[in-house]
Amino acid sequence: MMEVQPIHFSEGTAIAVTVRLPKTTLLAVTTDKGYIMCGALDVGLLNEKLADREIIAGRAVGVKTIEQLLDAPLESVTVTAEKLGITAGTIGRDAIRRMF
Repeated sequence: MMEVQPIHFSEGTAIAVTVRLPKTTLLAVTTDKGYIMCGALDVGLLNEKLADREIIAGRAVGVKTIEQLLDAPLESVTVTAEKLGITAGTIGRDAIRRMF
């Protein structure tokens, strides 16, 4: 099952996506500029193999809901996210605010 919902911030509206798969759930919150995601996100791949795309993204581990993703500190971020001031340890909702 897949669920999509808007999340309103003073800076704009992000889209939250929950995909329930067998034995796991994928979570993501996205803006037009970038996104944060659960532990399934491979930040290393984005930084190494897809570096030319300059993807703005962050990864939080151990989260099971969109609210947890927004409240969690990011475990890793892409190089391009760092250029926006989003670093490992940034809280998910604060990272999203910088992505508007």
